[in-house]
Amino acid sequence: MLLRFIEDLVGSIYDFFKFLLSSLSYLLAGMLIVGVFMYLFVFLFKWLY
Repeated sequence: MLLRFIEDLVGSIYDFFKFLLSSLSYLLAGMLIVGVFMYLFVFLFKWLY
């Protein structure tokens, strides 16, 4: 019974950290994509005016 509890606890901790890592990865990728396009947009307007 104790082994089953420990197995469930470790599984829930693993799921939490997997969710946290995937969320941070998606956030970082989104910031990078938006940041690159915003930088190019600003660079274009600085070059034109």
